[in-house]
Amino acid sequence: MVDQRSTVERVLAVTAETVDRVVGWSHLPKPLALAVLVGIRSQLRALNLVDTDPDPVPPLDPPLKASDHCKRTIDGRFDNLAQPDMGSVGARFGRNVPLEATWPERGARFHEPSPRVVSEKLLARTEFQPADTLNLLAAAWIQFQVHDWVSHLTSPDSEPWLIDIDADDQWPHSRPMRVPRTPALDGPADVPPTYANRDTHWWDASQIYGDTEEYAVAIRDHDAEGNLLATIELADDGLPTLAAEQLLDANGPKANSWLGLALMQSLFLREHNAICRRLTVAYPDLERDQDRLYNVARLVNSALMAKIHTVDWTPAIIAHPTTVTGMHANWYGILGENFTTKFGRLVDNEILFGIPGGRTDLDGVPFSLTEEFVAVYRMHPLLPDQLDVRSLATGQTRRSYRLDELLADHVHERMADWSMDDLLYSFGRAFPGALTLHNFPAALRDLARPTGEAIDLATVDVLRSRERGVPRYNEFRRHFRLRPAKSFSDLTDNAEWAKQLERIYPDIDDVDLMIGLYAERKPRGFGFSDTAFRVFILMASRRIAADRFLTTDFTPDVYTEAGMAWIRDNTMRTVLLRHFPTLTPVLTKVTNPFAPWPST
Repeated sequence: MVDQRSTVERVLAVTAETVDRVVGWSHLPKPLALAVLVGIRSQLRALNLVDTDPDPVPPLDPPLKASDHCKRTIDGRFDNLAQPDMGSVGARFGRNVPLEATWPERGARFHEPSPRVVSEKLLARTEFQPADTLNLLAAAWIQFQVHDWVSHLTSPDSEPWLIDIDADDQWPHSRPMRVPRTPALDGPADVPPTYANRDTHWWDASQIYGDTEEYAVAIRDHDAEGNLLATIELADDGLPTLAAEQLLDANGPKANSWLGLALMQSLFLREHNAICRRLTVAYPDLERDQDRLYNVARLVNSALMAKIHTVDWTPAIIAHPTTVTGMHANWYGILGENFTTKFGRLVDNEILFGIPGGRTDLDGVPFSLTEEFVAVYRMHPLLPDQLDVRSLATGQTRRSYRLDELLADHVHERMADWSMDDLLYSFGRAFPGALTLHNFPAALRDLARPTGEAIDLATVDVLRSRERGVPRYNEFRRHFRLRPAKSFSDLTDNAEWAKQLERIYPDIDDVDLMIGLYAERKPRGFGFSDTAFRVFILMASRRIAADRFLTTDFTPDVYTEAGMAWIRDNTMRTVLLRHFPTLTPVLTKVTNPFAPWPST
């Protein structure tokens, strides 16, 4: 890509990275730290966006008319009107590191050290380490979002990866462990392979609306004559009907469901229906155009999720004062919510007024999510070993469930056993696990798959980065212009971990990315590493800035005035209270719904 910045912008951005390397942004006063983060983001946008399409299609000239494409499509096409296929189902994952650095590991390098040994010696949970500044809704939320963003296809019919199991390993299943491969897309033999996303790349709530026309139709209500209505039909347990669920791929994201994901799905399907009701009150004529009503409600619901992730969830998991301010600035600008709400967007400047409603900006590279983004979002340690279901009325534990009793096969049973407000309260009271070594839940390290075979998900997490050519930890940091760890003790301030790492890895440069991210010292208030944060700085804002429906078409003409007001006036707190007002006494006592809730 061509660096489109002015000389002054480049100098300021390089200076910001230099200050960060010498001092560290998290140690600076907030105003200076924010300026440094802006400079780092400028560098990342200029240097860490890589298009992986070997045969790009030229942009349409002129582009399609926005007035002909004013809704989110099921397959994600037509978000970008000059390149209609951008970000659609089946589009390639991009990269945040140079293509030449993304060759998949093969041969001895792929197997050393054994991903299963890494799982056993470095990841297996020895005792539950809680993230006590968060609640379990935070873990449910991020899986809910990931199910919208990324899902690789796998190929069970191809020759699987065979993971050796040591003789003294307690793995109770067949040996070696068989892991389906990720099929690569067609491309030149002299270029590293690329892979397809089975979801859309856009922030479009596809995790509830679906990626196929068949499912999207199946979840909608029908009137007496069988015509489709704008609202979603929900079963007694608050989830899509069984007929709709049966249309989902049993080997896809459906197999990765659990109770927390189901709670979020049910909550925001209810929110869709509430938005429909509000829109028909404001615009009675919409009742005669059910497709238009459905599409506007989807736009509003999707944008509200993006807002919640930006101003509620992210400030909870990276609770450093600078990043809390920075995430709010991403949405509202540094002038703040009150100023932006009162005066509107006076000039097109994302720093002053936030990204939503500004110009669509691709930074010279077609939009896609990236393999590096997928890799740093491996957060399975967030799941606890058990959940105590508590009574909202008394605060007392009524029953405890092991994690394996909350997974896909048990979701409908758990949702039927307990009321939503009790379950939400129980998640609000529970801690997720910390993103650290020795904290990967046992239930996920012996996980039954729809094929009947079991896998160790920690092993698979390590394997996938090697398979897809995501650089190992030190090399990853070099590509983001960060100082690599000089030694194991330089990587982590836990002396015992340093010794364990040295026993597993021959050299510090051999440390897998996920292992380094979990071992690394974290900035104050952070639930994940500063290395992972670099990818978030880049991609969190890019997912908004590249999306027409969150930038140039984030307008009342597309969303309606009532729809824009719904997004403006709502947060995770108001969504919870709208559908479950019994939570009011608890939620009035917390500043962020993703922080631990008090006892009733």
